[in-house]
Amino acid sequence: MNPSPAPQLFDRLLLKQRRNRSAGIIHKYDFLVQRAFDDICDRLESVTRDFDKALIMGGGPGLVEMLETRHARSKIDWLVQSDLSPAITKRLGSSQANAAHLSLDEENLPFIDECLDLVIAPMGLHWTNDLPGALVQINRALKPDGFFIGSILGGSTSTELRQSLLAAETELTEGANSRISPFAGTFDMASLLQRAGFALPVTDVDRVTVRYDNAFALMADLRGMAETSVLFDRPRTPASRALFVRMAEIYAERFSDADGRIRATFEIIHLAG
Repeated sequence: MNPSPAPQLFDRLLLKQRRNRSAGIIHKYDFLVQRAFDDICDRLESVTRDFDKALIMGGGPGLVEMLETRHARSKIDWLVQSDLSPAITKRLGSSQANAAHLSLDEENLPFIDECLDLVIAPMGLHWTNDLPGALVQINRALKPDGFFIGSILGGSTSTELRQSLLAAETELTEGANSRISPFAGTFDMASLLQRAGFALPVTDVDRVTVRYDNAFALMADLRGMAETSVLFDRPRTPASRALFVRMAEIYAERFSDADGRIRATFEIIHLAG
C-alpha cells in the first residue's frame, strides 16, 4: 500500500513566483539568512573533517562569497548552490566563479544516493510540505559519513504580526482567516532528524528581535525576503486596507517600545546530524 501524499500546506508555485519576483533585491533583505549562515560556518569550522562534495541548498545570493572569507571553505573541495527560484539561480551563476549552481525543488531532490559529503540548508526547508520527507531525501543523498546542517524559521517567528492580524480581523469581521504561515516547533526537530535516519542530531534556537518604525516597514522586509505567507488554503481575495491599518494600530499598541518603534520576533532553529 502506497503512503498517503503529504498534505498541501504551502503553495510551492506561489513561493517560487515570489522568490522570482524578489530575485533582484533579495540580497538587500538577507540579514536573517546571513546571521544563520554565519552560525553554520562557525559550526562547520568546529568539525574535524573535510568534505569532497558539498551542496548549499537555498539561501540566495552572496553565501558562496561569504563562505570564501571563512576557514570553513578550506574544508570543502567541490561546491554547488541551488535555489527553488530560477531567477535567483541565474544570479548565483553570475556571481559565483568558484561554485556550480542549479535550480531544484527541495521536495524532489535530483541526486543519486550517497553522492554528497555535506548538505547545508540555510533558511528554506520551513516552506516544504513534507519536512520529514525532505530530510529523508537529504539523508539518502549523503554518504554514510556525510553531514547535514541547516536552519529554518521556528514557531515564534512573526508572533506579534500574527496576533495583531488575528485581533484586527476578529474585530472588523467577527472572524479570522489564516494569513501567517505556521512554522516548526523547536521541541520536535531532534526527533524529526532521528526519524529521517540522522545520527547524533543536534538542535538549538537563536531568537532575534528586530525593531521597525511600524508594521508596514516589517511587511516590506518580509516581501523583500520572499518570506510572506504562501499558505495553500489562504483567502483568495485581497485583504482590505482597513484590516492592515487596524492591524498596524494594534501592533503599535501591544508591541512597541517607549520610542514608538515596534518589535518583531524571528526564531531561527539550527539543526544538524
